[in-house]
Amino acid sequence: MNHRTEPPNHRTKPTALVATFVLFLAGCGSPSVPQAPDLGQTPQPEVSESASTADGHGAITGVAEMAEPQLHLVAIDAEGETSMVDLLNGTQSRLGRVESPVDVSTDGRYVFAVGNTGVEIVDSGAWTWDHVDHFHYYRADPRNIGKVDGEGAATIATGMLSTAGTTGMFFPTSGEAVLLENASLSGGTISETLRIKTKPHAGLMAPLGEGAVVTESDDDGNAVRLRAIDGKGKELSSTECRSAAGAITTRVGLVIGCSDGAVIATTEGTTAVFERVPYPAGAAAPATEFNGRKGRPTVAGLSPDSGAWLLNTRQRTWEWLPTATPVIAAATADDAGHHVVVIGTDGTVQVYDASTRKLIAGTKPLVAASLAEPVYADKIRLTVDAQRAYVNAPAEGLVYEIDYADDARIARTLELPTKPVHVVETGR
Repeated sequence: MNHRTEPPNHRTKPTALVATFVLFLAGCGSPSVPQAPDLGQTPQPEVSESASTADGHGAITGVAEMAEPQLHLVAIDAEGETSMVDLLNGTQSRLGRVESPVDVSTDGRYVFAVGNTGVEIVDSGAWTWDHVDHFHYYRADPRNIGKVDGEGAATIATGMLSTAGTTGMFFPTSGEAVLLENASLSGGTISETLRIKTKPHAGLMAPLGEGAVVTESDDDGNAVRLRAIDGKGKELSSTECRSAAGAITTRVGLVIGCSDGAVIATTEGTTAVFERVPYPAGAAAPATEFNGRKGRPTVAGLSPDSGAWLLNTRQRTWEWLPTATPVIAAATADDAGHHVVVIGTDGTVQVYDASTRKLIAGTKPLVAASLAEPVYADKIRLTVDAQRAYVNAPAEGLVYEIDYADDARIARTLELPTKPVHVVETGR
């Protein structure tokens, strides 16, 4: 792997980390919920941890607790060969092979390789336990957990937690919606807590409390309604949501995009609550997917126009961010600098200040060759964490690490053992 401008441990200062880690341990009380290190400080009362999740701050027998988040990139090539690189020390490893995927996603620990006949799950072995005001970081051996069978390329929806709660999958060809128990995944096994049958359509199943939200279609196969169900599949409530897409869970709640705005789903006890956030009058095209720094309340909504939607789930507000070019990916850092990172259709990575809606930095075209090849153009992904953004360039065979807060400086160009057709960041 090339480290052209910075050493691999550029992210952290060891002395400060050790001191911080000692303070973390000193401040620990009862165990909380596993989560990413780059979340806000506002508690999320609807997320709670059961005593059966783990003992002592997410500790699991045979797992090492670390002094800093164990950030990794996992790359899967077109044939399914999988590899991983440690972003702290540059160590590379191969993780074996999965079936050739059409898409790949992650919750920050597990890697979901989506194929046409099911979803293979790889445990990256790196995760974070969120104690609200501090965090604990864990490292275990990576492994391939197994496959969830289904028809059609599934839509994956994850919650805030990697070792508690559930993960949702929706298979469009069969219309089957599945919930997986994350605690079982943590133990290396697949346990379906629920599998229900709906009409085949491009839908979704997203975790909410002890149950989930699942789409319902009309006779023409279009998603038109959201149903909140309990852990046994019983409907609790519902709301209209045409063209439902882009489920993402923030610190505030579950967000699902609709043709006329977004629905934010939360729970009050055992009651599911739907709240609508309509687009402003005269709005541009609706968002089709959402992305942002994991857990943070503001997310970016991808639009076909030259711009991106910014949805603040705490304030229940939309803001339109004009961009220099149409974009193929957009993500919010939701930090003190209000950074929003996008990939333009010209292959550039652009950084905006959301508070001023101004372009503050940009790169030269980085993924032009990938955009020029149809087989790769729709595989380019953008991931933003607390310090860096990552962009995979399949045709170029690289992953770019970008310091978005430092004039979009290319901090490193990374070469992994397998071609980065699909790339996700784990350890968050």
